Amino acid sequence: MTNYHWCMRGKANKHIHVDACLKTQADPKKRCSEKCPHKLSDKEKKEMAKEKETTTAIKPYDQIVTGTMNRIAAMQNNNLIQFPGDYSPQNALQSAWLILQETTDREKKPVLDVCTKVSIANSLLDMVVQGLNPIKKQCYFIAYGKTLSCQRSYFGAMAVAKRADPTIEDIAAEVIFKDDDFKFGIVDGRRQIREHTQTLESMAGPVKGAYCLVIGKGGEIKRTDIMTFDEIKKAWKKSKMNPVLGNGEIKEGSVHGEFLVEMCRKTVINRTCKAIINSSSDKTLLESVNRQEFAQAEEGAAAQIEEGANQTFIDIEPEPAGSPPADVGPGPHVGIPNEPEEPKATGTDGPDF
Repeated sequence: MTNYHWCMRGKANKHIHVDACLKTQADPKKRCSEKCPHKLSDKEKKEMAKEKETTTAIKPYDQIVTGTMNRIAAMQNNNLIQFPGDYSPQNALQSAWLILQETTDREKKPVLDVCTKVSIANSLLDMVVQGLNPIKKQCYFIAYGKTLSCQRSYFGAMAVAKRADPTIEDIAAEVIFKDDDFKFGIVDGRRQIREHTQTLESMAGPVKGAYCLVIGKGGEIKRTDIMTFDEIKKAWKKSKMNPVLGNGEIKEGSVHGEFLVEMCRKTVINRTCKAIINSSSDKTLLESVNRQEFAQAEEGAAAQIEEGANQTFIDIEPEPAGSPPADVGPGPHVGIPNEPEEPKATGTDGPDF
């Protein structure tokens, strides 16, 4: 039996009935009015199968991304959200969807197959509400079990902080080394750096701490945060990567060990930006931020439970676990029906600071 193909690949010049093929090309569902003598090759079969897969993959895009855009439009109409002049929600969503096509969880499974549609939609909404763009490395998409979460990078933290407080011009951070000449004081309950002098020799020494400066539009210092190296390491211990050994040393070969100075800067910047963002009066922004932090808290709790389960306890009854984190509320969800309740996060490793 001859295997004829459906003329839909722009090869009308190879067919006897050219007009019919061109007509079919415009509408792939219609077959040529006459039998086409051009047999389908193995290569064409593979191309058609791939094209079919692509067509099928467009359906969740239409449902999730269009639903997110409709929700954003409704929020804009109700004056619940405003974007910076240089931010395009449409471009950010398209970029995010392309990145999600290649994003996998810790078991190397595509997150678009593993995660629920509700969590995918909410992660995209959280990205847009915070004015983030994954192409600019301002956020990452991380799977916590079946829940997809949009997590800010420190670039994103600075962008959101500037949006929360439009009077901010810049956010800068620097590391303090042991032999630096560093002096600070406290004025009206606020820390102020009086002097910080470094040399090439001191920069080769051990890290003592780090600080972050929030600079206003007029060049004034609006905020100063200082962290000791011990405080920085405590923050790293909460990370799933946990690059800090039991003796307080940084794991050899870890990202934090290889890029110690840069990771210290990132940590103090994130701490400063978090305080600025949490002081915002933007309810919609805070709901998105809280959902992100809630996902991280669940992942951290799951990691602690897993770690405890792998230990042996002798003649000691474990204390009951503390109360779970407070529910941050539903937040601005995108309406996609018939989704099961999302389980506790089991997660993947994401960027840690």
